[in-house]
Amino acid sequence: MFIFAENSAMLDKSHKYVSCETCQVRKDSLFSSFCTEEVHQLDENKVCSFYRKNQPLFVEGTFSRGVYCINDGKVKIFTIGESGKEQIIHIAKEGDVVGFKAMFSDDPYKLSATTLEESNICFIKKEDFLSHLESNPGLLQTVLKELSKELGERAVFIKNMAQKSVRERLATILLILDGVYKDEMINLSREDLANFVGTATETIIRLLKEFKEEQLIEIHVRKIEILDRKKLLREAGS
Repeated sequence: MFIFAENSAMLDKSHKYVSCETCQVRKDSLFSSFCTEEVHQLDENKVCSFYRKNQPLFVEGTFSRGVYCINDGKVKIFTIGESGKEQIIHIAKEGDVVGFKAMFSDDPYKLSATTLEESNICFIKKEDFLSHLESNPGLLQTVLKELSKELGERAVFIKNMAQKSVRERLATILLILDGVYKDEMINLSREDLANFVGTATETIIRLLKEFKEEQLIEIHVRKIEILDRKKLLREAGS
């Protein structure tokens, strides 16, 4: 769908404009229930921007100015530990809206968001998004459901990951990423994969080699193809 960066100087001015009326991923976003008039108003309020790989949307410790909707591309949501190492919490994909949680609390962002690849993202200013919430009970209900769902899933995820071995965690993350990338091969650097699993890059490289030898996955340079989801699910301890 869409996005505008809080640091516009970092954006390529040759961004692709996306109309909300014709946006192919709006049906998968918070705005899926909007009527024609609401979609038109949303389209007037948003700004589309092109992001290069590794460009930040927002940074931990800063304050929210609005929300971001991903039309094309992937975004990692992460925090920085005391050692300075990233811990990836979530990978946002096309149709996902990010950044609205901090907006409600008026607190600084507790997490950072950075593109994993070239992305087309739209930005809606805080006041415009809040105006949509006030005028659209359906959107408010969808946002509340999304927040409740995420809190529940995040709690289960953290609990399960804490009890798994590194090998089981990698299998779990690969299955999650398979759902994020859908029909594409998983395209994540070994460092980012390690930061998602919560281990060293060297450990990830070794385990990926083991998974390949066991014919669970195939490796195409950087990309990872899942060959046997059932076996990978068993490796995940599920």
